[in-house]
Amino acid sequence: MNVEFRVATIDDVKGIIDLCNECFFEETSLEYAQDVFKKYEHDKNQIYLIGLVDGKIIAHAKVTVIQTIYEKMNTYSILNHVCVKPEYRRHHIGMKLLDECKKISKENNCVKMELWSNNFREPAHALYKKYGFVVNDAKFFSFDL
Repeated sequence: MNVEFRVATIDDVKGIIDLCNECFFEETSLEYAQDVFKKYEHDKNQIYLIGLVDGKIIAHAKVTVIQTIYEKMNTYSILNHVCVKPEYRRHHIGMKLLDECKKISKENNCVKMELWSNNFREPAHALYKKYGFVVNDAKFFSFDL
């Protein structure tokens, strides 16, 4: 299956939100997403990557480049909202999407890619492990403000 990958533009936000709402059971409004996208669209460290088949968005990942002053951490990327439209899964699109994330990360001098994934996304976890990601001995903490 031929998939074209590219960095998203404001015109792609509706397709991204529709896909992520489907894959992650979210209820993000288009207006909210467009406002946030516009706010950060010129930030070179916030990259929304999409995969298209016949002009339709069927895959997405956000790559955030984190530059630190810490030698061991160096510069790394965090991937989130990594997803492939359900009817397009099992065609190696997820692997190709991760390859594109890796390419972007290397272009930004990242030494590591990291991601977190919701517990219910077990098929995605299998993909990440197959790709070579390892589960760290860590917990993901959050604090509501």
